[in-house]
Amino acid sequence: MGEPTAKILEGRTAVPARSTGSIEADGAAREDRRTEVQRTLISRLRKPRRPRLWFEILLIGVSYWVYSLVRNAVPEQEKSAMHHALQVWHLEQSIGVAVEQHVNHAINSVTWLIVGMNYYYATLHFIMTIAVLVWLFRRHPGRYASARLTIFATTGIALVGFYFFPLAPPRLMRGGPGFVDTVAVHHTWGSMASGDLAHVSNQFAAMPSMHIGWSLWCGITIATLARPPWARVLGVLYPVTTLVVIISTANHFWLDALGGVVCLAIGFSVSYAVYGRFMYRLPRYVAKTAKATA
Repeated sequence: MGEPTAKILEGRTAVPARSTGSIEADGAAREDRRTEVQRTLISRLRKPRRPRLWFEILLIGVSYWVYSLVRNAVPEQEKSAMHHALQVWHLEQSIGVAVEQHVNHAINSVTWLIVGMNYYYATLHFIMTIAVLVWLFRRHPGRYASARLTIFATTGIALVGFYFFPLAPPRLMRGGPGFVDTVAVHHTWGSMASGDLAHVSNQFAAMPSMHIGWSLWCGITIATLARPPWARVLGVLYPVTTLVVIISTANHFWLDALGGVVCLAIGFSVSYAVYGRFMYRLPRYVAKTAKATA
């Protein structure tokens, strides 16, 4: 009697061994669930959201304050900046594109034109960038966050350039080709690059040129998203005009402008990595039922 009972109990308590195939199936299921969670998280992060006005004003204000603080906190290494300026100038001469001096002197001879360029350089840089951001906020809210990230990433990369490659603008070069500091000569107001306001701005943060980085971002955005043909034409002309201005006023070399283009390319790449698409291919609007978040 005892032996059958023991066999019965043994049969009841024994746990059937799991096959290797079952273990592999469970592992695959867990991996699928993990992948699905990751995809859901990425999808939520990339989903366009309605921007909040108060948050954007605060963010832009604080960001520009930090940008100015970092940019101007970089030590003004005059000796190094002058040395780098000569290197850039000699490099441009060696490849046959060193025309900045001729352009600077030619435009400076036309007083009304160079004075207008001085004011353009001092003001439109900020006005246009903010105006395009406001336009995107109101008319293209689904693309706004990606656009903001692009311009922020572009500027962040530029700060690295300011720190590691201090560069004197052509107008400050000593013993060189003899550029004209058009703001100082014509006594125009508003520029922090020369005159009474020069002491509050880092004079040797010329590489890369954010006048080009920001204006090219504005121009591409307007030319791509604006509907009226005249607005698209203005979008194309804006960065081209800015390039002429920064050369004519001797605030930048050609290579500074190229540096600004490279920074913008990195900015677009960062935005693409985050949102999975270029900002211009994101939906224009966000559903009103979606929760408004930053």
